This record gives sequence, structure tokens and C-alpha cells, in this order.
Amino acid sequence: MAELISGYAVVFNSETTIGNLFREKIAPSAFDRSLVERPDVLALWNHNYDRPLGRTAAGTLDLRSDRIGLWFGLNPDETTPDGLTAIGTVRRQDVKGCSFGFTVTRETWHEGDDAQLPLRIVEEATLWEVTLTPMPAYPETSASLSRASTNASAATERIRRKAEAAHRLRGIV
Repeated sequence: MAELISGYAVVFNSETTIGNLFREKIAPSAFDRSLVERPDVLALWNHNYDRPLGRTAAGTLDLRSDRIGLWFGLNPDETTPDGLTAIGTVRRQDVKGCSFGFTVTRETWHEGDDAQLPLRIVEEATLWEVTLTPMPAYPETSASLSRASTNASAATERIRRKAEAAHRLRGIV
């Protein structure tokens, strides 16, 4: 059986601070248009385009937007050093979060006050990549490991439901 890494590369409406300059959150459905119009998205190791782990066009990366965020299922190649690194570090939970590369196409800004930084809400964006990383900008993202069954779509769905339940328990809905 193959190893499957899955979780949430993006958690919608989760706020984070970017470079101590502004706050940011991603609106639900921000990537819906991009996933239809530009369906070939890469999975990378720590934003490094020289270290691909999968891609939607190859069928090794599955992406779905749901009420929690942008869910992913990644089937890394166990015969490559990067695939083994991804599997090993996610299994040990040395890497348990994600990030993503995108270009904003529509945003809203809300000015902050003396106590808060300005807030950018990303309403629509072109998604280029999702990435496994030990230092995610959004700490609510997740990545975990399981074994893929011969019925990969059923296994993927079970993992997605399990991740949703874990997020609900943590109050991330």
C-alpha cells in the first residue's frame, strides 16, 4: 500500500500576520475559480520548485475546497529522496503544516488602528502550489500520513472527514 499525505493547505477565515506588516486571511472559495481555470497545481517541498512531490495533472495531488479550507491528498513517490523525506518527516510530525503559493486577483483591505495591523482578505487568487513546510505562516494548516487503500478515493474521503472532525474539535470550522 502507498503512503498518502493529506490535510489542509489552507484554512479559510484563519488570520495570520505576514512579515509583521499586515494581517491576512483567505476567504472561502478564494481558489475555486483558479482550480477550474488553472487545474495543474504542484505539491512542493518547502516552496522549492526543484523539489516537486506531486501535481494535480499527474494525478498525484488531489485538491478540494470545502467549508473548512483547501483540502489536499498527496501521493508522494516513495522511490525518490524527496518523497521519502516528505513521508518520514510528516509521519514523525516534524512537518505537520502547509503553505501555498498564489497570486492575489481580488482582495479587500481593512485599515488597522494603533493596536492592530491592517487586514487583507484574499477574496480570489490564482493557486500555483501547495507545500509541506515545518514553518507554516498559517499554523492551523495540517498534514498527516496514512496508508492509501486500493480504493484511493474512498480512503481519501475518509481521511478528509477525519481531518474535518479534528478541526471541529479544535474549534476551526
